[in-house]
Amino acid sequence: MKQFIISLCLVLSTTSAALAGTARTEVVANNLNFPWSVAELPEGGFLVTERSGQLVFVSQTGDKHHVEIDLPDLYATAQAGLFEVMLTPDFMTSRELVLSYSCGTEKANNTCVIRAKLSLQPPYSLLDTQNIFTALPKKEGAAHYGARMTWLPDDTLLIALGDGFVYREQAQKLDNHLGKIVRITRNGEVPEDNPFTHSKAPEIFSYGHRNVQGLIYDSERDAIWQHEHGPKGGDELNKIVKGGNYGWPIATFGIDYTGAKVSPFRELPGIKPPLYQWTPSLAPAGLALYEGDLLVTHLAGKRLQRLRLVDEQWQLEGEYLQDLNARLRAVYVAPSGRILVLTDSAEGQLLQVSFED
Repeated sequence: MKQFIISLCLVLSTTSAALAGTARTEVVANNLNFPWSVAELPEGGFLVTERSGQLVFVSQTGDKHHVEIDLPDLYATAQAGLFEVMLTPDFMTSRELVLSYSCGTEKANNTCVIRAKLSLQPPYSLLDTQNIFTALPKKEGAAHYGARMTWLPDDTLLIALGDGFVYREQAQKLDNHLGKIVRITRNGEVPEDNPFTHSKAPEIFSYGHRNVQGLIYDSERDAIWQHEHGPKGGDELNKIVKGGNYGWPIATFGIDYTGAKVSPFRELPGIKPPLYQWTPSLAPAGLALYEGDLLVTHLAGKRLQRLRLVDEQWQLEGEYLQDLNARLRAVYVAPSGRILVLTDSAEGQLLQVSFED
């Protein structure tokens, strides 16, 4: 049964432009196991990834069934598992989608991306699965995979990749994929105009990232927006440009979890400073565009934020859903205009959100 909740908008005293308002939430589906990403199908219904490795179809009425999927190298534990699902720009004719996930073993794993074809009608299955990218090197541990993706106007694909947590110095090196955003074609090839085609990792588009959890292309502004987790403090919102260095770990507003400095520098020459930063950390985990504003979901912060670009500065416009007291994994604005939010728990929910400003 669908449920409706009104969430009061709370306003931070530190934001001069914040507006009061409310958001209404409707439960679309319950009992999703740590859902990570959602995509709306043009024929109706949604695909939802569960971090434990399931791809779930959710009908308009909330009915669910698992999509048949074959990922023999899936590594699912702790932060590792099945991540983003995203339809290709020509899905209406090709039925193709891309999926990111952690692949490998406890001792040797990283982020992989496949392209596959979705069958025509329920019960759905994935066909013609092909690996189009594997982040290298394979490393030990199960943290910081990044794995958010977005399509660019030329149909190339940006894939965000984490630093693997204990390999943070690698984010400044151009011979690997740790702590990078990479750009490939839908077939996995390296575009000729990538900025570091001379390097050992020619897929790199930008570098100096910690753990990117939000990535989206803004067609109206021809801009790429991204956010990433800082350590203790220093979560960042950035505008991504080709070849840009975003500083991790040599420049950051955050400190280590022990309280020690990661770096004495917040800014350095040649480093792109964040456009907005969260200290203390709220752990931003999802990013979407809505009427020119950015919507950001937070895990530790347990809220949905709406940011507005004013005089080239992103400002907090409002905060929502705090009364749910739920970790919020993802936010997605569907082609139909629906705003969808995923809560992060073993009994996660798919929520539809509407603003009532």
